[in-house]
Amino acid sequence: MTSAIEHFQNRLRFETDVSDVHHDLEAGTPGLVVIDSRGTESWDQGHIPGAVHLPTRQIAARAAEIVPPGSAVVTYCWGPGCNGATRAALEFAKLGYPVKEMIGGYEYWAREGFPTDGPAGRSSRPVDDLTAPVGAACGCA
Repeated sequence: MTSAIEHFQNRLRFETDVSDVHHDLEAGTPGLVVIDSRGTESWDQGHIPGAVHLPTRQIAARAAEIVPPGSAVVTYCWGPGCNGATRAALEFAKLGYPVKEMIGGYEYWAREGFPTDGPAGRSSRPVDDLTAPVGAACGCA
């Protein structure tokens, strides 16, 4: 029983979801830095408003200039089929930053109808009812 409790506590310590990140960004949570760890072509295709673009391969060299000391970092990549956010979170952890991975990534951010910034400006997709109930909270909290 203890190992299961530790496992799930650690998941909550080191993972967050798109709804929680959206809430924190909307609330202006101080000290939160959301990092898009994808390459430039992916960033240009679309990204979360307020996110900072820092590809994983540049984290070790550039994190200190981009992320203020004492900030909490949330990393994201394309989606649940990609472990890029995990690799980025590992790089931040190695540097001593408090870090969480945003599960679902950019894909679920967009599928849940949250705004994205892209070549045509800010837009939102319709909510995908397979990822979030339309017009309601999921009630899982």
